[in-house]
Amino acid sequence: MATTRAHFVVVLVSLALAIGCSAVPRKTARIYELKKGDFSMRVTNWGATILSVILPDSKGNLADVALGYKGIGPYINGTTNFGALVGRVANRIAGSRFVLNGTAHRLYPNDGKNSLHGGHRGFSRVFWTVKEKVNGEFPSITFYYHSFDGEQGFPGDLDVFVTYNLSGPYELSVIMRAFPRNKATPVNLAQHNYWNLAGHKSGSILSNSVQIFASYITPVNDELIPTGAITPVAGTAFDFLEPETVGSRINETKGGYDMNFVVDGGEKGVGLKKVAIVKDGKSGRRMELWANQPGVQFYTGNFLDHVEGKGGVIYEKHDGLCLETQGFPDSVNHPNFPSQIVVPGEVYKHDMIFKFSF
Repeated sequence: MATTRAHFVVVLVSLALAIGCSAVPRKTARIYELKKGDFSMRVTNWGATILSVILPDSKGNLADVALGYKGIGPYINGTTNFGALVGRVANRIAGSRFVLNGTAHRLYPNDGKNSLHGGHRGFSRVFWTVKEKVNGEFPSITFYYHSFDGEQGFPGDLDVFVTYNLSGPYELSVIMRAFPRNKATPVNLAQHNYWNLAGHKSGSILSNSVQIFASYITPVNDELIPTGAITPVAGTAFDFLEPETVGSRINETKGGYDMNFVVDGGEKGVGLKKVAIVKDGKSGRRMELWANQPGVQFYTGNFLDHVEGKGGVIYEKHDGLCLETQGFPDSVNHPNFPSQIVVPGEVYKHDMIFKFSF
C-alpha cells in the first residue's frame, strides 16, 4: 500500500511539472467508476466529487454508504458539498480577509461576512480534468485543477491534484497535492463526504459509535470561527477518546457537532496517524480513518433539511456525518495555529485512508 501511494506521488509531481500554468478547458460533467470486487465507488469531474461508495455489510448485503444527490444537476446547484473536494482553503476564514507578507487579501464572502470552503466558486464548484485513470488490481483516478492568481481573492497560481484509489481490500485512499507556482498562498484541502455506514437511505447516524483520537479542540464563536484557543475535550461533549454514540451528548452542543478536533500527534505533520473510528451496529460496518493533517472537522449534518437525495430519499438533520481532515480553520488569522502557507518550490501534501471492515 505504501508503494502504491509512493507511485502516485511520483505521478502527481511529474504531471505538475508538465502542466505548468496552463488553464483548464471548459468541460461537461462526467461520471467515472472504480471497482475492486464487491467494493466500488463513483466520482465526477465536477468538484472532484465522490458520488457513491458501495461495500458489503456483515451479511454480505451491498449498500451505498455515501450521501448524495439524485443526479449531477443538484451537485452543480446545491449547497451541501456532498462528497466534494473543497478548497483552496476549506472551512471558514474570518471576515473573508487575511494578511500575508504585509499584503491584505480580501476573499469572496459566502457565509455571512466570512469565507467558507474557498468562496462561492471554490474547488467544489468547478470542473476538474481527468489526468489519469487506472484499472486493474488497484483502480484509481486522478483529477487536476488549475486555480488562477486572484481566484476568489487568493494569491498565486496553484496546480491541484486529487487521486482516489481503491488501494487495498476495502480501503479508499485520497491523495491530495498542490503546487504553488509564483506566490505564497494558503492551502487547506478537505474531502467533504457524508457517511452513513448503515446505507445512505438509513436515516439518523445518532446511534453510530464514534471514537476520535483527539485530546483538544479549537472552540468557535457563534459564527463558527475559532476563537484562537485550544482547549481539552476532557469532561465535555467533545470527548470521543473512548467510543461514544453520536447522540449520547449531542444535546449539549448547539444543534450538533461542527468542530475541529486537534489530532493527537498530528501537529508533527509526519506520517499517517489514526484519526477516528466509526461503527454502525445495524450493519456491522466499521470505518477507520488515517491521515497526516493536524485537525479533523467532525460534522453531523446539522444543516440537512429535507434534502432530496439518491433514489428520491429525503435526508434530514443528522442523517450523515463528515470527518474532514484538515489544517485548523482560520489559521491564516491565528499565528498560534499550524501554518497553511505554502510557497513556490514546496508541495502541499494531504493523505487520507478510509479502511472499511464488517
